[in-house]
Amino acid sequence: MRILIAMDKFKGSLEAEKVAFSVQKGLEIGGVCADFDICPIADGGEGTTAAMTAALGAETVEVSTFDAQNRPIQAVFGWQPSSGLAVMEMSAASGLTQVTDIKLNPLSASTLGTGSLMISARDRGARRILIGIGGSATNDGGLGLALALGYGFSRKGISFTPTLETLLEADGITLPLSPWSVEVTVACDVDNPLLGPRGATRIYGPQKGVQDFAWFEARLEHLAQLVKRDLGLDPQNTPGAGAAGGLGFGLMAFANGRLTSGFELIAKQLGLEARISAADIVITGEGRLDAQSLQGKGPVGVARMARQLGKKIVGVAGTYDDSLGLRSTFDLLIGIKPPSMPLTEAMSRTRELIEQAVADHAAALLRLKKLS
Repeated sequence: MRILIAMDKFKGSLEAEKVAFSVQKGLEIGGVCADFDICPIADGGEGTTAAMTAALGAETVEVSTFDAQNRPIQAVFGWQPSSGLAVMEMSAASGLTQVTDIKLNPLSASTLGTGSLMISARDRGARRILIGIGGSATNDGGLGLALALGYGFSRKGISFTPTLETLLEADGITLPLSPWSVEVTVACDVDNPLLGPRGATRIYGPQKGVQDFAWFEARLEHLAQLVKRDLGLDPQNTPGAGAAGGLGFGLMAFANGRLTSGFELIAKQLGLEARISAADIVITGEGRLDAQSLQGKGPVGVARMARQLGKKIVGVAGTYDDSLGLRSTFDLLIGIKPPSMPLTEAMSRTRELIEQAVADHAAALLRLKKLS
């Protein structure tokens, strides 16, 4: 019997690869003897770099960059020299997880560090960059990215370096002296435009501290107008332009980025379809499986692909909604958190709880194999 274990991270407690190995150990404790295929997954958000680096056997590179408040930090990206592929996530530089020690300040939050991360990959020799853009702390439309990549701005014909607060004073954009030449693919699983009621500011701004929607909308709209007039590009209404505080727009405008489904992109890179085809049972999951998971999250993508290929599919999560949608997606759902256990305790004991819960359900999983 061959079992594919394609787990996403349990956010805040255990990364995807460690989750997968914990599932394997639980099965072994429960008496399951199988050929295990460990395949950490992600959908473009946090954990993308770790999952892809592990799955591709790539190396990890640590470089200096800046967080969303332009403080020096170290960040990592995956690097595969043979193919010239760099795998990264904007959250490693410009994400909310990097600024938890200070009060959120969206007025000064910048994607400069993400641009710096991309420059580091290019200077190492990258020919392709795969970047996930979930978990941002920014709402600058990629302004910081543009500055990092060498785009120039003018005010009354004189060169200046704008911030969000001074962006309305900019009256022109010029191309970098060295045009960006690295192929950029953006893992993005939202379809929001840059502006409007479904745009970056109104939908995602509040979680980053945005309160004055009109203030940010005016600046992002002005940036889009400059890009359209001076660069001849108008990606503001492209689905996903509003992702990551408008970084989706910025990557299209300033790095010729191509937005694509995070799960589909990563599944292709991992050869997931072939690995599912070779398995008898597929196990996937993340920290919580619920209605939001059905809107394009990685584990549900795995489950749907397994369904199409006629495979039995098991979901493992910290907790899950016992809904018709999830029940029809998975053949077996396993929740690891005991109902009476506080969440903080469960998160500190994630590895142990996964092993125990999976071991307890090993017999049920074996029955699925007999039914297949």
